Amino acid sequence: MTLFRTCPTTGLKVDPQADALIKANAVVATVALLIGGVSAILVLLTRWQAVHLLPADWFYRLLTIHGMNMLIFFILFFEMAVLYFAGAVLLNSRVAAPKVGWTAFALMVLGAGMIEWTMFTGQADVLFTSYVPLKATPWYYLGVILFAVGALVVTILFFATLVVAKRERTYQGSVPLVTFGAATAAIIAVITLGHGAAIYIPTFLWSLGIGNVDAEVYRMVWWGLGHSSQQINVAAMVSIWYLLGALTIGSVVINEKISRTAFVLYVLFISMASAHHLLVDPGFSPSWKVWNTSYAMYLAVLASMIHGFTVPAGIELGQRLRGYTKGMFDWLRRAPWSDPGFSSLIFSIIIFGFVGGITGVTFGTEQINIIAHNTLRVPGHFHATVVAGTALAFMGVTYYVIPLIFRKKVAFYPLAKIQPYVFAIGMLIFSVAMTFAGTFGVPRRHWDITFQQAPFDLQFSASVDLVIAVMGVGGLIAAVGGGIYILVTVWSVFFGQPVEEVKA
Repeated sequence: MTLFRTCPTTGLKVDPQADALIKANAVVATVALLIGGVSAILVLLTRWQAVHLLPADWFYRLLTIHGMNMLIFFILFFEMAVLYFAGAVLLNSRVAAPKVGWTAFALMVLGAGMIEWTMFTGQADVLFTSYVPLKATPWYYLGVILFAVGALVVTILFFATLVVAKRERTYQGSVPLVTFGAATAAIIAVITLGHGAAIYIPTFLWSLGIGNVDAEVYRMVWWGLGHSSQQINVAAMVSIWYLLGALTIGSVVINEKISRTAFVLYVLFISMASAHHLLVDPGFSPSWKVWNTSYAMYLAVLASMIHGFTVPAGIELGQRLRGYTKGMFDWLRRAPWSDPGFSSLIFSIIIFGFVGGITGVTFGTEQINIIAHNTLRVPGHFHATVVAGTALAFMGVTYYVIPLIFRKKVAFYPLAKIQPYVFAIGMLIFSVAMTFAGTFGVPRRHWDITFQQAPFDLQFSASVDLVIAVMGVGGLIAAVGGGIYILVTVWSVFFGQPVEEVKA
């Protein structure tokens, strides 16, 4: 019989195995964030042309390391922790098969370790996309496969835990909205990881000298993994929005049917947005491009707009029910702005919705995509969505996971209170400046935008130097915010004061 413990704050029953699995995945996610953050600073100081820190080989190597650690390892390890939390903890249930969970975690760690080793030793300077015919060592592709298999096993285990909770009647009625959103993320994860298997297994064989991989087919199938993996983030992020709203001010879900319908729209249509990476490719017909970036894709945009309205509306209603009813904005003025969970929530919604959302929809237009695709406008977009949006939501919920799961008080709380502000302001400056630089045609991923020793001469507007300097300053501010988060998290987990607990 599982001996649960009870959180003294929320009253939730926590399975010790779920507890341990959440801790393990969260710790590895933080390590990946640290590696990705350090590499980000070095890449930034190289893209800042006035500094131009690194030689070309190390620039591309660290750009690969940055992409894999931030977009894959940090995000997915954290999302695995979210699945255990949303499945077992929120439903007061045990984990269906803990040994399977630990096996999956070991596969993910082993795969990530293999990838890190190949990247740092210069055996996989292929960037995040690893486009064929660029070839890495077979160990790189094998590491990706092992990592993906481990993540897929965790998603299956999440669904098995839902079945256990239903059979053992650990909750009443429908699953909570947060769990429903996590299930949405898990479904998208299965689709995404299926694309990964479909392309990385033949690419692994190709790296061994067995068979061949068509470059155009690779790009099409790979983006079913590369872009759709960020759609897992969107579903998980929105789920955390609802969770943080409830934890911070007791927000109310205005209409659960509408919110659940919006999550279903994600499952049906959000993966179609992957096509915007292929709109400049000559191998796809105009009809294919139009279908994948027209009204069907906008149904996923509609889903995000629904969440973008219902979460703030639920916050407002929650505040008004608490008595903050003087005037139109008393509820907003009296909100707990010093709570890092709440400020992270608000900044995540604003930056993701406005900066990330507007730029993302425009890239789905073929005419604009042709102009913008290989410029800094694209990383400007996904730094507003994945970094400012998803990471801020993850940071915000961490401040509640630390006392609930790790049973420690948040250390350096005055620093924790300002951390979301520092990170959000830095990322806003960084992503907007990067997007603006892209409008001048500044290329993405390029080591030297002055094209020294090239057989042609390219002169950018003089304002580009200023814009990139602003981008550099914003990036460094965001790095300070990320550093504060890591300091607070690590110190709280390993050296923080314990929180009193109640045995169940």
